[in-house]
Amino acid sequence: MDTVETLALPLPELAGVTHRYVRVRGVRLHIAEAGQGEPVVLLHGFPQHWYGWRRIIPLLSGSYRLICVDQRGFGWSDAPRAGYDTDSRVADVLALLDAMDLAQVRLIGHDWGAWTGFHVCLRAPDRIRHYLALNMLHPWPSHRRLMPQSWRFWYTALLEQPLLGRWLLRRRPGFTSFLMRRGVVDRAVWEPDVMAGFVRSSQEPERARAGETLHRAFALRDIARLVSGRYGRLRLITPTVILGGERDFMLPPGVLTPAPRYADDLRIEIVPDCGHYLHEERPELVAATARRLFAGGIRSAGEPPRRGVA
Repeated sequence: MDTVETLALPLPELAGVTHRYVRVRGVRLHIAEAGQGEPVVLLHGFPQHWYGWRRIIPLLSGSYRLICVDQRGFGWSDAPRAGYDTDSRVADVLALLDAMDLAQVRLIGHDWGAWTGFHVCLRAPDRIRHYLALNMLHPWPSHRRLMPQSWRFWYTALLEQPLLGRWLLRRRPGFTSFLMRRGVVDRAVWEPDVMAGFVRSSQEPERARAGETLHRAFALRDIARLVSGRYGRLRLITPTVILGGERDFMLPPGVLTPAPRYADDLRIEIVPDCGHYLHEERPELVAATARRLFAGGIRSAGEPPRRGVA
């Protein structure tokens, strides 16, 4: 498989975190690990990488072994030309579990990482004990509620365009930083050097291409599956919580609907006065929800969304 050298930017430092690389399916993935105990895999969203979990790691590493993955094309992992569709990203995660000899894990995902996480649970339910999804809808949304909100995805229509998407990420860093600022209620949550690091990572040529390809693959494959109802053949049996932001600019609470026909144990919680980066704005709440879910303290299928405790 055609891969490129890993990112030249230095790895951010975080106390208690170690780094290594694991080769799966012809791609070298960067892994940041912290803590001991039962394993928890964390999948970042766009345009972040493992360091997006920097506020969660200190809160959970005392109880769990955290495995923060740079998904292909992002952070310090390889950036091949292909493999950014959902099926390929899911295959990467499952191959990583095999390579690390992890029979079963818990899972936390944000944004694109959360979409990947849902499909990991659907493809290999025996491998995932519990799943916490941040700022992402499940594969069975209400089209009646989602369609009036489709204008919110205007920026993805730019990112998915061949050549234009990568040009925006490479040559217009203000576009990326605008999306990140727009994604939080309190913009002070973004430390300038941290935001600059995510933006610079997205500017690297092969990673800009990866960001474009990721969005285009979703538009060409996943949207067609959503519209055709193909995901209706699947059922989620993993105990799952979706945390949504009350003021998420992309996915407002109204589109995060229950799915009792398709999920055995799915709960939706809405966090007041928060946007699209819950792990940045409310890390303590995210960590507390993870602990409660992992301990088996959340179980309710088909209930309407409820507001979280800020």
